[in-house]
Amino acid sequence: MEETDREAVATAVQRVAGMLQRPDQLDKVEQYRRREARKKASVEARLKAAIQSQLDGVRTGLSQLHNALNDVKDIQQSLIDVNKDWRQSINAIENLKDVKDAVVQHSQLAAAVENLKNIFSVPEIVRETQDLIERGELLKAHKKLMDLECSRDNLMYEQYRMDSKNTHDMNLIHTYFGDMQKLSEELAKQLWMVVQRSLVTVRRDPTLLVSVVRIIEREEKIDRRMLDRKKQTGFIPPGRPKKWKENMFNILERTVSTRIEGTQADTRESDKMWLVRHLEIIRKYVLDDLLVAKTLLDQCFPPHYDIFKRLLSMYHQALSTRMQELAAEDLEANEIVSLLSWVLNTYKSTEMMGNSELSPEVDANSLSLLLSQNVVDQLLSKYMSTLTSNIIGWLRKALETDKKDWVKETEPEADQDGYYQTTLPAIVFQMFEQNLQVAAQISEDLKTKVLLLCLQQMNSFLTRYKDEAQFYKEEHLKNRQYPQCYVQYMIAVINNCQTFKESIISLKRKYLKVEMEETLSSSHASMDAILDIIAKEGCSSLLDEVFMDLEPHLNELMTKKWLLGSNAVGTICVTVEDYFNDFAKIKKPYKKTMTMEAHRRVVVEYIRAIMLKRISFKNAEERKEGAEKMIKEAEQFRFLFKKLASGSGEDTEGLCDIIEAIAEVIKLTDPSLLYLEVSTLVSKYPDIRDDHIAALLTVRGDASRDMKQTIIETLDQGPSQPSPNYVPIFKEITVPTLTVPKLLK
Repeated sequence: MEETDREAVATAVQRVAGMLQRPDQLDKVEQYRRREARKKASVEARLKAAIQSQLDGVRTGLSQLHNALNDVKDIQQSLIDVNKDWRQSINAIENLKDVKDAVVQHSQLAAAVENLKNIFSVPEIVRETQDLIERGELLKAHKKLMDLECSRDNLMYEQYRMDSKNTHDMNLIHTYFGDMQKLSEELAKQLWMVVQRSLVTVRRDPTLLVSVVRIIEREEKIDRRMLDRKKQTGFIPPGRPKKWKENMFNILERTVSTRIEGTQADTRESDKMWLVRHLEIIRKYVLDDLLVAKTLLDQCFPPHYDIFKRLLSMYHQALSTRMQELAAEDLEANEIVSLLSWVLNTYKSTEMMGNSELSPEVDANSLSLLLSQNVVDQLLSKYMSTLTSNIIGWLRKALETDKKDWVKETEPEADQDGYYQTTLPAIVFQMFEQNLQVAAQISEDLKTKVLLLCLQQMNSFLTRYKDEAQFYKEEHLKNRQYPQCYVQYMIAVINNCQTFKESIISLKRKYLKVEMEETLSSSHASMDAILDIIAKEGCSSLLDEVFMDLEPHLNELMTKKWLLGSNAVGTICVTVEDYFNDFAKIKKPYKKTMTMEAHRRVVVEYIRAIMLKRISFKNAEERKEGAEKMIKEAEQFRFLFKKLASGSGEDTEGLCDIIEAIAEVIKLTDPSLLYLEVSTLVSKYPDIRDDHIAALLTVRGDASRDMKQTIIETLDQGPSQPSPNYVPIFKEITVPTLTVPKLLK
């Protein structure tokens, strides 16, 4: 207490010191004193109120405890009195046993009397009930059946209460009502027949279906009542619970399964489109059934049956089972596509579960897949494997068919622009298109995989195509008279290459996503390269054909006959132009290549004729005459190939300039300027070799051995650098005579 007083004094001193820190605050001492006095009075009042409240609570609690004690004493006395009375009444209870037995017997007799009328009239009621069932009056029949069952059940229950171990009397009652069980089974058969045909019945006679549902509901209530009594007494009548509601749903489930399975009208042997027909019938039946269930059937059942959702679940499960059975069969590629397209797309589309008339009760997006992802993957894998084999077979067959056309005696067909072609590209890409369109029905991913497969097989196919075109050329060279339309069909093969290129680009643009193009760039480049090789070899084989016909005329060049007035070049130009009338049916990219190659080969053969040294001019007059003839013939070639290349933008000047440059060397009259003229020729065409110069000087006929050696040695000392745009031509020309060292000896 003293400690508390000291703390209070110390606190007060601190507060006073805080109030009186300045001299002017002394004037407010009285004001401070009154304020502190008010605070003190307030605290004391609150403290007194709190203490008073606590005291009132304690007083109330003590009063309640006192009352509780008195109540406990009263209860204790009452229990003592009850115990005393109970002990005194034990003997009286034993004396009432006979009365109890009499009450039980009276209850049984009362039940017997109550059911006496039904007991004696059981055979008659059974006959009436049977007649009602046969006439289809199911509600009346069920009412009589319920009366019979009620009489039997009451009798058996009273017998059970009296003596539960007396099976003899129980069996006697059960036997007497034995026909009733047959009636129940017969009535159930009628109910299940109606349930099986419920989707038909609800349209023709909905009242009958409602009656069936009412009967089932009655039985469900009786089942529940009997089960409740069993919990209380242990007794349940024979045949209970009937579980007719559960049976009804089982019957519906089997009916749905049978309806789905029964839609297969054909087999693969009788109809190649059996699966498509089967799936279409399923789609139509299921949609019709669900629409009927939603609009009509739902009104015939109590809401708690949730009949539409139950039927929807049954159809979904039956469909899933059926789809799994179909997936397990040995399906062909087109059948796999039909199945997957139906499962993944049609099922949830507006044509079926997504139909607007089924919403909002049916949410197609919430339905699970009819086939597991594992089964789908297996089918896709099988489809890709089968498709690979099919494509390989189709491509091989298409090529074999095309090869048969190559040996026909009639020209190939031409497209709308007049270019020769065969049906091979159209057949191949039509096949690709069909498979891609089918794959697109299933998924984007499968479409991409099929496209990759098609392009991969196309790559292999083009290699075989190249080999067959080469073999076609080799067979023709054995007998140039056969096939009769070799040139035309080789042109068609060349044109097919361009068509293949365009078709590949079109196919990728139509079916390949932009982000996937990078992955196919190498494959595309490979196919383009093979097609270019096929076209190039085809063009080369056609030019070989031309130059085999030109060979006699090429052999006349730079000979005495030529100098005396041979028209070999004129014949060459006419022959080339005649061939190019057919070559006009080659498509532009390859036609341009063809023209350029023909131009180059004509010039090469002309220069080769010079280098063969078939003629050696004897004097300046012959050299002048020969050179002027060469210049004239170069102009003929220039005119010819300019005409053939019209519209292609090809430079036709440079190659013929070589002939003219050589002619200038031959035409030169001053031998002292020969070195200068030859050096000019070498500077323009740096791939010209020493043997070419030696052969050229030999053709001039006026260059001595020393002059030849001097010119060649001098030119060797200062090799020139070729221009970047120069395409070597002399490297293809060999001089099949003595080598230069032997020539100079």
